[in-house]
Amino acid sequence: MDATETSALRDKIIAEALRTVYDPEILVNIYDLGLVYELEVEPSGEVAVKMTLTAPACPVAAMLVAEVEGKIRRLPGVQDVKVELVWEPPWEMSRMSEAAKLQLGML
Repeated sequence: MDATETSALRDKIIAEALRTVYDPEILVNIYDLGLVYELEVEPSGEVAVKMTLTAPACPVAAMLVAEVEGKIRRLPGVQDVKVELVWEPPWEMSRMSEAAKLQLGML
């Protein structure tokens, strides 16, 4: 996969996977909430995601990680996926996109 294809796959992962996974308590997608700290897409089709949650005691943490991994894995061009749940830096509301803030009435 060349750089253009890798970039296109990254965009597809954001649009068709990450923006379709919602935080069940806030009802905003995890990408616009700023829960995805890092997304790496290798030319080989390997994908690595570092993400967090709004709270460490989130009762659906394992379910969200599995959903992210499953949705990415189903996309054409993806060969392998690794999703890592991290707690540093702690999530804060300033990480949210303008769209998320608007959706939540914060603008």
